[in-house]
Amino acid sequence: MYSIKSLNKDYKNFIKNEDGELQKVDYFDEPEDYKDGEEQGFTTITIEGWVRSLRDSKKIAFIDLYDGTTISGVQVVFEPEKFPEILKCSMGTALIVKGEVQESRGAGQKFEIKASKITIEGEVGEGYPLQAKEQTNEFLRTISHLRPRTNTYGAIFRMRSEASFAFHSHFREMNFLYVHSPIITSSDAEGAGEMFEITVDKNKKPEEDFFKRQAFLTVTGQFGAEVFAQSHKKTYTFGPTFRAENSNTSRHAAEFWMLEPEISFANLDDVINNIETMLMRVSSKIMDSSKEDIQFLNSIAEVDILDRLKMLAKGEFPRVTYTEAIELLQKANHKFEYEPKWGSDLQTEHERYLAETVYKSPVFVTNYPKEIKAFYMRLNDDGKTVAAVDLLVPGIGELVGGSQREERYDKLVKKMEEAKLDPKDYWWYLDLRKYGTTKHGGFGLGFERFLMYITGVTNIRDVLPFPRTVGSLEY
Repeated sequence: MYSIKSLNKDYKNFIKNEDGELQKVDYFDEPEDYKDGEEQGFTTITIEGWVRSLRDSKKIAFIDLYDGTTISGVQVVFEPEKFPEILKCSMGTALIVKGEVQESRGAGQKFEIKASKITIEGEVGEGYPLQAKEQTNEFLRTISHLRPRTNTYGAIFRMRSEASFAFHSHFREMNFLYVHSPIITSSDAEGAGEMFEITVDKNKKPEEDFFKRQAFLTVTGQFGAEVFAQSHKKTYTFGPTFRAENSNTSRHAAEFWMLEPEISFANLDDVINNIETMLMRVSSKIMDSSKEDIQFLNSIAEVDILDRLKMLAKGEFPRVTYTEAIELLQKANHKFEYEPKWGSDLQTEHERYLAETVYKSPVFVTNYPKEIKAFYMRLNDDGKTVAAVDLLVPGIGELVGGSQREERYDKLVKKMEEAKLDPKDYWWYLDLRKYGTTKHGGFGLGFERFLMYITGVTNIRDVLPFPRTVGSLEY
């Protein structure tokens, strides 16, 4: 079967030339497509999709049919007297259409399909929610199983797919090894304690249960990638992570995806350069692959998402230390809810002020106080800060967080003890420092935050296919 995306790309190949001869077709979705045509070319095809709208003008009727491969549908033209049952079809009805591709006489589309056969695959029953006039984002979140059928969410989730593919393509081209890091873990890598515990028998103690110890859903895939980086030099993991944080903000979810590369023989500058290169190349890929969806989302977003993508693709982001950032915030003629002071973590309002007002672009902030960062980050020579970096972007705040990892065995043990972690529980992590260790670093990009940035969406629930948040678990 043909997709509307492929038709948009190669519709001219389906239309007869001036001599009435069939054009040769060089592009097909599947080999079976040959069955619909003739030996030297094609004019009659079969396409499947759902009714977006239907209008009847007595002698001729029109269906706007979409199949999810692109935001634009295809116009199907048919004679009502030949298909009277089709006139009763409502929005969402699934159809199989066979017909001839021809140049369109109407405005808004270059071609259309003149139907010779229309089959109803699936009818729409009464009470179809998407026929309601009021379709707020809040309402659509209650029917996440249906909202991908709307134009807005169709575009968002196509861009999610394209962005995912772009990241994988980038790392493949840069010779990174893709590691499937475990989802079940015994380690609280972030030290925050906000983890979902896994139990098989609630009546048993952890040491008597399935794993014979406490088990949790992971908050990060970093450790898995870090292990493999010490044998494969450049690795990354990309998968779901979980945080049992009782928060209902627009930026937090209980289940979200993290992209986490790790690089051996690397210092903090190497980590920063890798972040910048990744975002430059991935943004360029997305702008090339998602032009129609970007154009549509740009028309309804409160910000210019194309400008945001161009800003990422350009790179050359300014770099400032945490100490310098605090000084800028303290000198700012702006009233913050939380007073910026050295030793305290940057709040979202601080991050956004730096990116939106001071630099008016993404900005790297480096060398944070050791007390507010994770135990595995490398201690700087000043003994007060660690070799950490956050990338702050307008409208979001922190998009990427990373660091050079602590490769020195004794210092890592001391930092574990300061964080009240038992080094015995991390014996395997310490082994990496004993046997052929290297300077190394890595970072984590919150995939949903990246999607919010490039789509203009302001709530993380609207870029997650099935959002899991406090009190929300649809199935």
